Amino acid sequence: MNYEAIAIAGPTASGKTSKAVAVAMAFDGEILSADSRQVYTGMDLGTGKDLEEYGAVPYHLIDVAPAGSKYNLYQYLRDFREAYAGVAGRGRMPVICGGSGMYLENALGGVCMPEVPENRELRESLADRTLDELTTILRGYKTLHNVTDVDTCKRAIRAIEIQEYYLRHPEEAVLTDRSAVKPINALIVALDIPREARRAQITARLQSRLEAGMLDEVKHLLDSGISAADLIYYGLEYKFMTLHLTGALSYEEMFEGLERAIHQFAKRQMTWLRGMERRGFTLHWLPYDMSDADFVAAVRELCS
Repeated sequence: MNYEAIAIAGPTASGKTSKAVAVAMAFDGEILSADSRQVYTGMDLGTGKDLEEYGAVPYHLIDVAPAGSKYNLYQYLRDFREAYAGVAGRGRMPVICGGSGMYLENALGGVCMPEVPENRELRESLADRTLDELTTILRGYKTLHNVTDVDTCKRAIRAIEIQEYYLRHPEEAVLTDRSAVKPINALIVALDIPREARRAQITARLQSRLEAGMLDEVKHLLDSGISAADLIYYGLEYKFMTLHLTGALSYEEMFEGLERAIHQFAKRQMTWLRGMERRGFTLHWLPYDMSDADFVAAVRELCS
């Protein structure tokens, strides 16, 4: 075995979970999720946890934060390192599964992020700036690869705060530079799904999850005291279903808007994976519709 971990990547609705479970069973492994929303408890159908697919395979980094909180990349990388060390320490194969490209890439790259404290003086100086102005300021620090840094003024200010901290603490900033840290020697397998098949899978899965009670899940979260604004923050299913449940969208508007947003999200996921290849990662693309047995056999061959 030439690798210390196996990663299963791909866009939403491509079947990552079942493939990762099959690989974990074949390689005596445990799964480490690399999904930015599956970390939240009570957000199951909307994030596609599909926990019933895991069977007896242990999994990590799912249900590690309360719904309504704002889990971030720093927390994920901290928790990932701990979970990864535990799996490897037990002599088992870490199988990393996910569609959140930023989480996946930084985890595989061995990146560590410092805990950046609040800079109240900086925040006050930026409080009256527009989002466009904040975006321009942030571009002065770095190239913007992650548009979520500038989707609200609050997040843009936080991103500037982080970059200002790195500027003042270069000894910690270096840990965020993939060229300066040791990456995980992982076999990365990406699921190749044609665009039309991906679109059909997304639509079918959305209909299935709505029939399974996804709206009830969001209603329960709202009834539990989580604000509509907090749920909208999570985007996709939670944004559109919350807008429907609060009367801002009809059911038809919700479905059509959500379906379109998921298609756009899947396209961005594919763009990120292709970007990982340009940034030096080797991805092995396998057909999404291979049987689990054939998929495992192909992974074994790639490992040899």
